[in-house]
Amino acid sequence: MITLHSDIEAKEYEFAEAKEKLSSAQFTLGGNWEYDRGSFDRSLDDEHKVWIRLPFVATAGSIDSERADNNATIRIGQPYVLRHLYKEGNDEEASVRVVGSLFDQFQSPTDPDAHIDPKWIDKAKQALSEAERQLLS
Repeated sequence: MITLHSDIEAKEYEFAEAKEKLSSAQFTLGGNWEYDRGSFDRSLDDEHKVWIRLPFVATAGSIDSERADNNATIRIGQPYVLRHLYKEGNDEEASVRVVGSLFDQFQSPTDPDAHIDPKWIDKAKQALSEAERQLLS
């Protein structure tokens, strides 16, 4: 993980407006969101292994990604770049489970904090500039 400096860090935004503006810069609401925190993520590579993440916390209201009239206010944290390495192919330790399959659909990364090539840092900075343009306009 490599942190990046940004002009949007520590700034507050209406959640629904931020989500809409950031979608124009190809960021999506990360799957790890909760009602009081989450992140906007953008994949930097075709394999979806290198990401830029804009973490946030709710400072007022609660986040509900399904409601158009969401009234949450969020504060953006320090953006960072991360790279996850996954074992290619089938998970040899996986077993067939009907109930478990509802919860364990994806492999855990073999290295959740893998080395990040400098080219991805440059690409992340470009993506962050797009996000800043959207949010600061």
